Amino acid sequence: MIVLLNKPYGVLSQFTDRSAVPRRTLSEFGLPPGVYAAGRLDFDSEGLLLLTDDGPLAHKLTDPRNKEAKTYWVQVEGVPDEERLKALRDGLMLGDGPTKPAQVERLDPAPTLWPRDPPVRFRKTVPDAWLSVTITEGRNRQVRRMTAAVGLPTLRLVRTRIGKWSIGDLAPGHWRIS
Repeated sequence: MIVLLNKPYGVLSQFTDRSAVPRRTLSEFGLPPGVYAAGRLDFDSEGLLLLTDDGPLAHKLTDPRNKEAKTYWVQVEGVPDEERLKALRDGLMLGDGPTKPAQVERLDPAPTLWPRDPPVRFRKTVPDAWLSVTITEGRNRQVRRMTAAVGLPTLRLVRTRIGKWSIGDLAPGHWRIS
């Protein structure tokens, strides 16, 4: 079984939290018993999270050798000119080595999404833009580090697709079986 969950902002991609200050976890969403996350989505990121009760499938989905493409809609601070977009597309040198080339497009107009709680900070004097970024790697906070490396800090990050699975019209906190 594969479950598609629209993970809200501020939720861990696991069922328990052992931190001193408790945080929201997947346990609050009434997911089918026996499923666990196939991969992770950062606490401060939103969107598609796949869960499964099939261990070999989870391994296949998360193994970097399988190059499962992941698409993110990324709100960045600043104006993504062609030079910055090309750098993202060509691959960048990050602290843990070079990234593979990414598919990057500007989303204009901005996508229509649910409101985030808390809202993204808004500054009248600093423009922002939306990008669609598709990568085949899954390093820790990779998309955020990539946009920061070209001078476009990430304000909001929403994963919309993993391989053939798409978030579609799932509302935050809702799930469906694929």
